[in-house]
Amino acid sequence: MPKRSSKNPRDINLLAKSIVDRATGAELVEKAISEGKNPAAVLLGHNGGLKGGKARAKKLTAKERSAIAKKAAKARWKA
Repeated sequence: MPKRSSKNPRDINLLAKSIVDRATGAELVEKAISEGKNPAAVLLGHNGGLKGGKARAKKLTAKERSAIAKKAAKARWKA
């Protein structure tokens, strides 16, 4: 069974707060502030990262996708 990355709080109120924080991105903002980063920049980067792969896949031709897949397969089977 896979390991859990985080444990949910047992208290129902704390669990509800953590769900809301994850859904609204407040968790990212709090982490950014504690690391001394600009929270607005962190959220923009996060949003761009969420759609980056799909946008890149749309731009690639079939030949380019095939080349990337072959390179990945070689890397996986190299060991």
